[in-house]
Amino acid sequence: MTIQQINSFAAGEWIAPGAGARNIASAVTGDIIASAGNNALDVQGMLDYARNVGGPALRALTFHDRAKMIKALALAISKNKQALYDLSFATGATQSDHMIDIDGGIGTMFVFASKGRREMPDGHVYLDGEVEQLSRHGTFMGQHICTPLQGVAVHINAFNFPVWGMLEKLAPTLLAGVPAIVKPATNSCYVTELAVKIMLDSGILPAGALQLVSGGLGDMLDRLTLQDVVSFTGSAQTALSLRSAPHILENSIRFVAEQDSLNASILGPDAAPGTPEFDLFVKEVQREMTTKAGQKCTAIRRMMVPENHVDAVIEALSARLDKTQIGDPRLETTRMGALVSGGQKRDVLEKAAIIGQEAERVYGDPDNFTVDGADAEKGAFVPPMLFHCANPDSAERVHDTEAFGPVSTIMGYRDVDHAIELVNKGQGSLVASVITHDPTVAREVAMGAGAFHGRLYFNNRDSMKESTGHGSPLPHMVHGGPGRAGGGEEMGGVRGVKHYMQRTAIQGSPDMLSAIGDKWVPGATETTNQAHPFTRTFHDLKIGDTLHTEPRVVTMEDIEHFAHFTGDTFYAHMDDAAAKRNPFFPGRVAHGYLLLSFAAGMFVEPNEGPVLANTGLDNLRFMKPIEAGETIKVRLTVKKKTPRNEEYGEVRWHVSLTDGEGELAAEYELLTMNAY
Repeated sequence: MTIQQINSFAAGEWIAPGAGARNIASAVTGDIIASAGNNALDVQGMLDYARNVGGPALRALTFHDRAKMIKALALAISKNKQALYDLSFATGATQSDHMIDIDGGIGTMFVFASKGRREMPDGHVYLDGEVEQLSRHGTFMGQHICTPLQGVAVHINAFNFPVWGMLEKLAPTLLAGVPAIVKPATNSCYVTELAVKIMLDSGILPAGALQLVSGGLGDMLDRLTLQDVVSFTGSAQTALSLRSAPHILENSIRFVAEQDSLNASILGPDAAPGTPEFDLFVKEVQREMTTKAGQKCTAIRRMMVPENHVDAVIEALSARLDKTQIGDPRLETTRMGALVSGGQKRDVLEKAAIIGQEAERVYGDPDNFTVDGADAEKGAFVPPMLFHCANPDSAERVHDTEAFGPVSTIMGYRDVDHAIELVNKGQGSLVASVITHDPTVAREVAMGAGAFHGRLYFNNRDSMKESTGHGSPLPHMVHGGPGRAGGGEEMGGVRGVKHYMQRTAIQGSPDMLSAIGDKWVPGATETTNQAHPFTRTFHDLKIGDTLHTEPRVVTMEDIEHFAHFTGDTFYAHMDDAAAKRNPFFPGRVAHGYLLLSFAAGMFVEPNEGPVLANTGLDNLRFMKPIEAGETIKVRLTVKKKTPRNEEYGEVRWHVSLTDGEGELAAEYELLTMNAY
């Protein structure tokens, strides 16, 4: 058999394994299939290449440019995913497992690409929060901004998801404008190498944006600076060793950790046998125990069920596990493949034995199980193992020992408070799930266990058809957890992008803030005396372009007509005595929406032009009522411009409506689509 040489990609060149290389065995057959590692990698050269070549190239792109780049990368991987499937079988993963790892990684890239276009500006500065007025008259203001770190992100990934584990870190990193050096776990690095090669061969990435270390990092972490980030996924022991290194601590280098945790699932007290929730709970646990052979950082390790349902759950879960065919992952009949390596198999069996000191194994015998199409001894196969802990209050190992494989422990609880106490004994987890149809139970768990978990997943008969599952981290939501789970966060949409940026408080005049953020701030310079803004194309409009309308008097006839025409006869508009009894009104006042309608009529240009559509209205506030006989004026200012496609872009207008004394009566943001 030919042994594959797994290369590193350093400073623009592919580097073959060399001194310090280690062999990699097939998880299915135990045969040596690859070799990876090279102690002679120029790690300082890699860091310099990322900082001096990749970083400037990425930062020169806008957030939207980077988002388009990420989408193109996802499409390139998607076109080649069959090759990744074929290679991944050697890790012990089944075709269903591939869908989670490879397709899940591609999907994550698409989500970040979409969020980059929709939620971030087509610029280089991300505005974090609203403007703060720091002075009485608004001449001195504050704003928080985020800009890309001017270093490199070192991604240290786990063996269980060689594609998703890389892409879920890479997408927000690239979107932030930071280059990455990816270091996959050696046991499955051959799959990551192919995914990296696909991305590099596509020609989409700027030089220096992505590098790969197949094998060890050497002393790379000792060469990092305050502008660099380490994002780690793996064991708590390794995370502690890395993050506590003096160089990391002395330089306050960002260290994002996602590590071992004793995730749990609670069967609600209402979910008795025969209910949809009971069946759903059993199905979820069986799936989490066997998917990726239990090698998921989010897998269910502990189950809390009502004491009177423990036996029923064990019986039902055992019946489902009986249907799990273990075997060669290439076989269509296989439902659970192998662990990633012989070393991982030994570790799982050792940890299962530790759990067995406090719990009885009620299902699965590692010395007696059947493997279809492969040799159970040569491959890294273990059966699903279910334990029952009869005394969870006094037990310790079931709450602090994770067997990273198809192993889970069931324990009974007396009431919801007891279930919360048990689930929190994990001392910090990535996820806990609650299967219940009772919203009161869900609220109690959220209040009692939320502080111990990065994610709480609630499911029942209403949501089960569309839910994504206990063990599925989604790019829209944060992935991470406190305490034993590492204390870090990944993904979560734009939240994940911010981990690779610096938040900075800026202070100054409205003009300064407008220039930095490329977004008009009230009080900044206005440009007037030009053609009506609705007659000018997207590209012709500039931030700060402003239209001041002619005044209009609001009459009692206007108020009466609007009330009867719309049906809005609320007393504040129709009954003077009742309105005066309201502390907010001096008497009968104009409808707020009448004022908005008048405002639109006052600033609109009726003829056909570059304004294609009004698509929304944000942040509407009414500050002062307008009575009949009062005069109103409107100011319309270009606040922000965002390209949307090849034909038009979105213009965000700041609209303010004032009374005859110039006092603000209403304020909002108008969104239009304008042709280029």
